[in-house]
Amino acid sequence: MTELLTQLGRPEDGTDATLPNNFEVFVKLKPMSEWRSNIKTLDDLTAEMTKNLSDIPGIDYNFSQPIRDNVAENISGQFGQIAVKIYGDDLNLLQKTADATRDAIVQVPGAADVGVVKASSSPQIVVRLDRKALARFDLDMGDVQDYVETSLGGHVATELWEGERRFDVTVRLPPARRSDLDAIRAIQIPLKAGNVIPLSAVANVTLGTGRAAITRENGKRYVGVRMNVRGRDLGSFVSEAQTKVKQSVHLPEDYSMRWGGEFENQQRAMARLQLVIPLSLAITFLLLFSTFGTVFDSFIIMLVVPLALLGGIAGLAIVGMPLSVSAAVGFIALLGQAVLNGVLIVSAIRVHLSEGKPLEEAIVRGTRERLRAVLMTALLASLGLLPAATSHAIGSETQRPIAVVVVAGTVSAAFVTLIVLPVVYLVASRVKNFFASGRSIRKPAEAI
Repeated sequence: MTELLTQLGRPEDGTDATLPNNFEVFVKLKPMSEWRSNIKTLDDLTAEMTKNLSDIPGIDYNFSQPIRDNVAENISGQFGQIAVKIYGDDLNLLQKTADATRDAIVQVPGAADVGVVKASSSPQIVVRLDRKALARFDLDMGDVQDYVETSLGGHVATELWEGERRFDVTVRLPPARRSDLDAIRAIQIPLKAGNVIPLSAVANVTLGTGRAAITRENGKRYVGVRMNVRGRDLGSFVSEAQTKVKQSVHLPEDYSMRWGGEFENQQRAMARLQLVIPLSLAITFLLLFSTFGTVFDSFIIMLVVPLALLGGIAGLAIVGMPLSVSAAVGFIALLGQAVLNGVLIVSAIRVHLSEGKPLEEAIVRGTRERLRAVLMTALLASLGLLPAATSHAIGSETQRPIAVVVVAGTVSAAFVTLIVLPVVYLVASRVKNFFASGRSIRKPAEAI
């Protein structure tokens, strides 16, 4: 790393509702070629920083990037890929439920940077009024509360104008007396008879702790748990985490829990892909049928497409990447590549069959003629995306899954098209001819 920019507390413009104890460190990294030999990826760097920060007590940290933070905050209102919000009325019960949820999620493989949002407490001066004492002195609780509020928090008494500028004049005790418990206990409360008594006569003044922040959403209090996911896909992680939390955490009546974050976008995208992929397959089949004019040739090409996609799955498994929306888009692109290779082979075989050549010879000649075209197509796609598939630079998280799927898939699609497709075509043609010949033999017998 070359430069560090730190920010303590909340921004002056109030754009982020962070607490005063919020501490952000922006790290400008060196080029990856200058990193230490034991750190090769961002995950390795994050693991190294996590190990170093774990020695510091009392901190709750999260690793992210500025743009990613803004996106996550717009989605769920919290910094993290996944956010769990627990809604209820009792803050203490909400806190206990959030802690139990955090403890359950930590046990799920892939969970990282798990923490309760804004869980810190701050020291507070607690003034508890004694109702019986107030009644003895014939004091109204509201009047005493207003008097204490004016003494400690201040009250606007008048306004001061300087030309066109206006300033509020606030009346309150000096700072030294507002921070001293004995001075607060000695605050003089006026009675209706005209004499005064100290605040300690009608109230108990102590130093306690309270929540640093109370968050609300849709008019309900909630405590959030945020987390990131590393080393696995969001969908399977959320499913396992929800099961784990459901088994370990039991919500009281009138309390609810909602999961949100980036996985919501993934679920919406996967739902669209569940419609787009079958629709793409149907349209592809119709185009193949319009090209060849037979269901047989169209079905043979579509039959080998799943085998061609196995290369993309193997590529993701080799590099250790989970299935994501980006990878799913790569499979759609790979689908077109596999169909294109199949069209090249089948069209060449049909040409030789139309010339009267035997089935085996037509298949061998057609495959041999299209060998160069299939290999050139596969090499063009795989070599063109190979730099993106092997990149670990910042921003490669989006492009790398597509590239890995296409690079590995085009290679497997080429071998499947050149080896498996001719064999499948030969076997399917023989089965088709066998049944066709059987029907032609039975027809004269039935006529007799």
